[in-house]
Amino acid sequence: MATLRTASTAILLVTLALAGTTARAEIKGDAIRIGVLTDMNGIFATAMGPGSFEAARMAAEEFGGKINGKPIEILQADHQNKPDLAASLARKWFSDGVQAIADGGSSGAALAVQELVRGNGKIFLVSGAGANQLTDEACAPTSVQWTQDAYSTATAVVSGIMQTSKEPWFFITGDYAFGHSIEATARARIIELGGKVAGGVKAQLGTPDYSSFLLQAQSSGAKILAINVAGDNATAIKQAEEFGLAAQGMKIVPMSFQNVDIEAVGLKATRGDLIVTSFFEDVSPAARKFSDAFYARRKAMPSQIQAGVYSAVRHYLQAVKDTDSDDSAAVMAKMKATPVSDAYTTNGRIREDQRMVHDLYLVQVKTPEESRGPWDFVKLVATIPPDQAFRPLDRSKCSLVGK
Repeated sequence: MATLRTASTAILLVTLALAGTTARAEIKGDAIRIGVLTDMNGIFATAMGPGSFEAARMAAEEFGGKINGKPIEILQADHQNKPDLAASLARKWFSDGVQAIADGGSSGAALAVQELVRGNGKIFLVSGAGANQLTDEACAPTSVQWTQDAYSTATAVVSGIMQTSKEPWFFITGDYAFGHSIEATARARIIELGGKVAGGVKAQLGTPDYSSFLLQAQSSGAKILAINVAGDNATAIKQAEEFGLAAQGMKIVPMSFQNVDIEAVGLKATRGDLIVTSFFEDVSPAARKFSDAFYARRKAMPSQIQAGVYSAVRHYLQAVKDTDSDDSAAVMAKMKATPVSDAYTTNGRIREDQRMVHDLYLVQVKTPEESRGPWDFVKLVATIPPDQAFRPLDRSKCSLVGK
């Protein structure tokens, strides 16, 4: 009897073991839902907004609109750059079965959403927001900062400018999280390279008249004016041109500038400016193909943020397909184990601090005479590899580093 019981137990254990080896993960939801949460109608809408939604849809279409029989649904919502509204919309989406949120929009809103995903373990694919905190002290295990950040942008811009000039700087900075991060990083790099900062002033988002700030810059003795007002760059740079600051010997340096900003300002006011970007349409044949397809839909080239949304959503969906799962931890593990290679970047990877690292590009705005036509705005000056572009891990305050 004891022998029979032992044999039965052994058979049961073998059966369970075999069941375990043949069991598959599964997509438990009735659909794969990704919400594009960003500024749809406000000051950041041109660089993010409907273009980010379109980019996410383009990524979904590459999978035929479904994965393993489950439809892919791309949703959109406007958080109006309000952190409390962003958190509320994200909470509602998650309760309605959304597995991932993309873009995130402005940094204040993205940080609010990141607090939420830290608690519920959902996926957050940050493309719009650039505050350093997102992959520093506020990092979260299922949130990835994909496109830009203040450290890489400010460090590269300052380093590029100071190769030829050690003149003092003046900052006109947007009074919000990303603006503060950019200026703090830039100031540190200026001092590190032996430069000086003559002063600075903070500007509220949506400021219509920069004349008082430009007068302060003019009287400060600075020779380099850092325009650090993402969302208002076009307004500030146009007014700096009208003031004739460049003609008076002051170099205008846009700290966070994109192709959509050049389109708004024009080549005359921005010619010769050095800009750091993570994407432009001629960086590779794949980038050109994606950009042309995006242009056919939107009648505008994709910003680096919109291209980043495409890349992040595509990488997420590939991980869902590869794991046949919508479990956040399993999908994120696969995303981190898989190199990122697509129209946005060919050598990306997600680090342990949840920063997706990739090449950045120092480009120079063309003169009107150099441009071959619409949206032909920049020429490549230098490629900045990931180990030089992004904050070193040994400087990180992210609690995930080293674990």
